[in-house]
Amino acid sequence: MHNRLRAIIIQAVLLSATVCCISNGRLRAQDAAAREENEPSQPFSGFNIRRPTLGGKQFWADELVFRDYRIQRNVFTSHYRLLDDRDVRIAWGDRDACLDELAEVKKTRELPPVTGKVVVLVHGLGRSRKFMRPIADHLREHSDYTIVNVDYPSTRAGVDSHAADLARVMSHLDDGITEINFVAHSLGSLVVRHYLADATAEGKRLDPRINRFVMLGPPNQGAAMARLFGNMRLFHVAVRGTGKQLAKEFDALADHMGTPPCQFGIIAGGRGNDSGYSPLIAGDDDRIIRVTETKLAGASDFRLLTLPHKSLARDEQPLAMTLQFLRSGHFTTAEERQPIK
Repeated sequence: MHNRLRAIIIQAVLLSATVCCISNGRLRAQDAAAREENEPSQPFSGFNIRRPTLGGKQFWADELVFRDYRIQRNVFTSHYRLLDDRDVRIAWGDRDACLDELAEVKKTRELPPVTGKVVVLVHGLGRSRKFMRPIADHLREHSDYTIVNVDYPSTRAGVDSHAADLARVMSHLDDGITEINFVAHSLGSLVVRHYLADATAEGKRLDPRINRFVMLGPPNQGAAMARLFGNMRLFHVAVRGTGKQLAKEFDALADHMGTPPCQFGIIAGGRGNDSGYSPLIAGDDDRIIRVTETKLAGASDFRLLTLPHKSLARDEQPLAMTLQFLRSGHFTTAEERQPIK
């Protein structure tokens, strides 16, 4: 009992420190981004010096992703920039200027439109597309999928806003793409769910190319850790609207998501017992989310792996299962499927 109490205190202190670091880091990053870009608050097309950037973490939203190039919108100033595969800014200003420059890049480098099968990757809260690189690398190495690794400012707005950002990326996918799949970690799963619900609202027809969707550690029924810190002002300062939705307004958020209108599978993390990884959460958990919170009726397959939250997007076992599901609709074999009804 003494050891468990000590573990609870230690984790509470560490989590509080993490929230403080996120908040302070966000402010430092904002200052760094301003110094890095050195651009005016009013968007216009201007002379560009090609220079490395931070790639866009919490202050830029992807609007278009084409191969290794992306056009991003700044959430503070609403101006745009075009980055290459090394996160070097090769154009900035208004949206049309960046689109024109990308068209010139395509012409000069003779880059053909993307065709065939695509996997759209969506990271979780406080992360960036770099967190999803292990999945991207695994899929590139073991399949012929083209990867669209999306960045969105997860700590700056609510899930509805992030879903709208994803919709803009989806609207720019090439017509020659024949199949679209999603792989999302944690909060990213809710962003995709919201996007799919928006795409089918009011009788709208879902893009017929959308095929399968893998959720890794998704807070489909909310997040225990968010509710634990839901009354801390610093928590809401650090994660803005998303934190409030996960902590206190999840029922309202859930009303705007529903069941994905495509085949989907869920991989959860936990210890497979009654205690889980976190002494702060009752029941089995992955340090952030209870196993029961990941579940969603209608899933074609479900797996519980003895991994913490972060490892679900990086460990070899869930990566292999993710690829298997994208190909076949199950994580191992059809006979071993564990659907959620």
